[in-house]
Amino acid sequence: MKKSVVYIVHTAFWVLYFLLLLLIIAAATKGFSSNIPFGYIAKVGFSFVVIPSVITFYLCYFYLFTKYIKTKKIVSSLVYAILFSVGSALVGGLFLSLLFGLDMMFKGGISSFLAQLFSMVLIGLLAGVMSIIINGFITWYDEIKLKEELIIKNHQIELALVKAQLDPHFLFNTINNIDALILKDPKIASEYLNKLSDILRFMLFETKAQRIDLSKEIEYIEKYIALQKTRTANESFVHFTLNGNLSNQVIPPMLLISFIENAFKHTANKKIENAITISLNIDDKTIVFECENKYNPKNKIQIEHSGIGNNLIRKRIELLYPQKHNLSIINLNNSYRVTLTLIND
Repeated sequence: MKKSVVYIVHTAFWVLYFLLLLLIIAAATKGFSSNIPFGYIAKVGFSFVVIPSVITFYLCYFYLFTKYIKTKKIVSSLVYAILFSVGSALVGGLFLSLLFGLDMMFKGGISSFLAQLFSMVLIGLLAGVMSIIINGFITWYDEIKLKEELIIKNHQIELALVKAQLDPHFLFNTINNIDALILKDPKIASEYLNKLSDILRFMLFETKAQRIDLSKEIEYIEKYIALQKTRTANESFVHFTLNGNLSNQVIPPMLLISFIENAFKHTANKKIENAITISLNIDDKTIVFECENKYNPKNKIQIEHSGIGNNLIRKRIELLYPQKHNLSIINLNNSYRVTLTLIND
């Protein structure tokens, strides 16, 4: 909690505390209409109430709570709380004696002294309990904020891992395919090499931004698909459609590619048509992404894809689009379909 807020909490407590004290004094003196001088009331109140309260409050706040209560040393906490209250009561009694003489504390004998001292001890204990409650609330709040910050930091690390993710099998196979094309068709090999270079450049530079133009993300996806197609002679293996206006549309980098990577990874039969279908529908307020891939039911496939996993992808989307997205994953009839709807402000 910010120091300014802590100061406000302390100030508010003491304002309310002294207002309550004034009300009690006003009730005892019939609205200050009795013959008791106000200066006398102020001196007695300062010594009898203020001194024990303030001393015990801050001893419990700065020392007792930190050293004993937080470490759950209950017995030691009680002992020290009583000692602090008795000590602050004795200081208050000393002030009363200095202001009004020893008769103020001992005019009724030792029993009067003990009764007044006991009253000041109770007042001090009450203030000490309030200090523990206030410090406990501040500590609880700080721990919640710390946990939230740690969760955010953890998510940020996860996001960095997502952005940095490049399937090593994809990279290995692409380089091998380009190597095989160099002798067969150097021109096409050069085109594919440029696409791979563009993908690596995109990952190095574009992913540092929180948001990029949707058009750049789509360029990355198209080049990725083109490189994946080098692994099969089936031109209809992948079907990608784009509908809508890309102008002024932005998106977090590499948000969609993870689903596409998983689709390629789990589609074994590359000879069938439209084994993978990808569509992107865009309007002014929403981006609807769909990716569906067919797979062989004999191959083991989990609803949670391997690799970075859908849990991590979900976390990233939830962090970037809180309450502004809908993610649907359906695994049915040998088909795995992902539908992601993003709502833009």
